[in-house]
Amino acid sequence: MDNNLTVFDILLPPFYILVAFAYGYLTTKKNIQKKTEYKYFTMGLMTRVFGAIALGLVYFFYYGGGDTTNYHQTASAYGNLIFKDQEDFWIGWLGNAKEHYFYFDESTGYPVYAARDHHAFFVVRLLIPIVMLGFHSYFASSILVAIFTYGGMWKLYQTFLQEFPDLKKELAIACLFVPSCVFWGSGLMKDSFTLSAVGWFTYAFYHFFIKKERNFSYGIYLFISGFIILAIKPYIFFALLPGSILWLSNNLVKKINHGFIRFLVAPVILSLGGVTGYYVLDKMGDNLGQYKVDKVLDKAVITQQDMKAEYYHGNSFDIGDFDASFESITKVAPMAIFSGIFRPAIWDVKNIVMLISSMENTYLLTLTLFLLFKLKFFGFFTLIRKNPMLLFCMLFSLFFAFSVGLTVANFGSLVRLRIPELPFFVAGIFMLKYLYEKQSGKKVKF
Repeated sequence: MDNNLTVFDILLPPFYILVAFAYGYLTTKKNIQKKTEYKYFTMGLMTRVFGAIALGLVYFFYYGGGDTTNYHQTASAYGNLIFKDQEDFWIGWLGNAKEHYFYFDESTGYPVYAARDHHAFFVVRLLIPIVMLGFHSYFASSILVAIFTYGGMWKLYQTFLQEFPDLKKELAIACLFVPSCVFWGSGLMKDSFTLSAVGWFTYAFYHFFIKKERNFSYGIYLFISGFIILAIKPYIFFALLPGSILWLSNNLVKKINHGFIRFLVAPVILSLGGVTGYYVLDKMGDNLGQYKVDKVLDKAVITQQDMKAEYYHGNSFDIGDFDASFESITKVAPMAIFSGIFRPAIWDVKNIVMLISSMENTYLLTLTLFLLFKLKFFGFFTLIRKNPMLLFCMLFSLFFAFSVGLTVANFGSLVRLRIPELPFFVAGIFMLKYLYEKQSGKKVKF
């Protein structure tokens, strides 16, 4: 594993930072008059740029290397291959790379991730042109990743604003400034691409299915973002697709004006939505890998047993004993969801990275409990049910937290794997607060 910094990592990053700032400034200047939310565009972009740099610094000087440096080394080796043999480069990048490992030598460097690890290697394929644009500088490439993936988060922000235009600041915090998302979801990691793809998917789904804007571009965004998610982290679809279908179903119910008819039809539409979500996931089969419908519970049981092994050295958590039966899973579901959203907590802290994450989680837990108290528990869920977008945010968050909390037992993995749910959960909390204030006429200060 090559963890050495080069002279380009000193000389190029300031230039790329200026490029990012110029892009943000010009985009803001172009749109600010008509869309006031663009006052957050440059700030959000630069926050993610520095988040990408921070990730690299932590991995270089705290962890001594890891996934992010391995991705860079592999993409850089393929980038060097173009100068040795262009035919092998194109085969390795876009074709069948499994048979071409022996074409690498000391002049190109050696890849870490092989093509047989297709999820990781798909990230390498995305990174190869980015690393070449960054002249093989790790930090310059990381800045470019932050720039290229920022669009998905910005589109997610604008999507939420369509339904809650008064929450510009709050939704900007949720989509652009959540610390865990900025750190883990901005740099040279697979999470940056999947987080951005979730944003693009939500944006396209909202406009195509909810707003019924049959623009061809939305279909393209749906296809590409869905393809990227399935190619890198298919388990995200375990929560995203059912949540989206139920969002559409609930939106259809809300459009029925007659109260009695809505009362009769709502259970049918929502049930059909749920069945459709399950059917689609089941038909996706092998694309979901270990998270396919008929395997996910068995996978969860194996993980739960494995987490008790001594080699985790206290860096794991236990949601309780369970087996693959529905009844057993139901019993541990509350703890799985709690762990997927609010852990690591203060009492779980083992290192500085966990401390930062626990502070964020403590704040989220405090806000959630506060709203539960203010809305007298049942009112909390009543407000969620009444707003389709809010329902989608919470359903996706809960589905995702459940699947991650059930199948991930290591805090080191949890803090990174949970980030797709955070913008939705934080946005949902702010939406709840807004709806409560609108309903009660009382201001709530967090």
